[in-house]
Amino acid sequence: MKQLKTDWIENADTQRVCAILLAAGYECYFVGGCVRNALLNKPVNDIDISTNARPERVIELAESAGLKSIPTGIKHGTVTVISGHTPYEITTYRRDVETDGRHAIVEFSGEIKEDALRRDFTMNALYADARGVVIDPLNGLPDLISHRLRFIESADQRIKEDYLRIMRFFRFHAWYGNPNQGIDPDGLAACAANLAGLETVSKERIGSELKKLLTAPDPSPSIAAMQVSGVLNTILPGADAKYLAALVHLEAGIPADPIRRLAVIGGEGQQKQLRLSNSEAKQLNVLRQETGSLRSPHELGYRFGANISHGILLLRAALLEMPLDPAFNIQTQTGEKAIFPIKATDLMPNYQGKVLGEKLADLEKKWIASGFSKTKAELLD
Repeated sequence: MKQLKTDWIENADTQRVCAILLAAGYECYFVGGCVRNALLNKPVNDIDISTNARPERVIELAESAGLKSIPTGIKHGTVTVISGHTPYEITTYRRDVETDGRHAIVEFSGEIKEDALRRDFTMNALYADARGVVIDPLNGLPDLISHRLRFIESADQRIKEDYLRIMRFFRFHAWYGNPNQGIDPDGLAACAANLAGLETVSKERIGSELKKLLTAPDPSPSIAAMQVSGVLNTILPGADAKYLAALVHLEAGIPADPIRRLAVIGGEGQQKQLRLSNSEAKQLNVLRQETGSLRSPHELGYRFGANISHGILLLRAALLEMPLDPAFNIQTQTGEKAIFPIKATDLMPNYQGKVLGEKLADLEKKWIASGFSKTKAELLD
């Protein structure tokens, strides 16, 4: 018997939520990511609970216990209950009646196994009771322990129920799969066979999944598998996984940045295809344009700041498959702190309009070339 011993289960706020269900004679099980991550000793951000109580009954029980309830997804059986300052998503057991690849018509169920069967991967169909005892209705625990990502029963059927699961397959493999075992061949084949289904998924959701994938410690095996299956070029025409592994290697010790990694993958119309925010698109454009420029690390730091400059230099090194100059950090930070000593008023009234702008640009160029050493007097002389 596997039992979780974690602070969030033993927390009084959590136990209070469990108690309102159990005292009324209903089942109460933690499910999904919170159980999976607790078993892997990874951080738990959201606590989801499954129960055989109907959502209206969950609201009644919460309110009678003095807890706030929010009908966040009551149509699909989900109620958010606030205990202390923590939100708990409580969802009634469900089974799918009809699916179209995007939306599902569900019926409430009284059986935990039926609830498990409608989930995506075996490692996400793990439950734990209020004491932390793990319930494994579909034998997903061995898969989790061995870091083997598998769809529940038929991979093709699970994907046809929700085509976003194609993206989730690669994202979960990047975060939880064992790269030495490779990706599940049945799942990969099912993804390749259902590429057309991705056209029915919103670009916002695809972009969100891809960014989560690219934030994994090493997403390169998953991105390579996406390219082999045809998924990568379906969502991002022209993208190429070739240089991602080199970039990840060079990033050792540097926080993962999905936009930097997106820049090395490339592709056409990334902002439109992935619905990037304006700030993300701006960062991506700078990274891609400046990777091919001849600006020195000093100048990059001065114009774009140390963080963006580090990304540009990492991309240059990855594309050239060369080691990174260990001095780049100091150089970009020096540039970031540098302040051009000349102002437009220093050149007026001798220079005006367009000529004034050209003169300022010329002096700035000379100042940068000097390693920011030339003084105001030297530049004006």
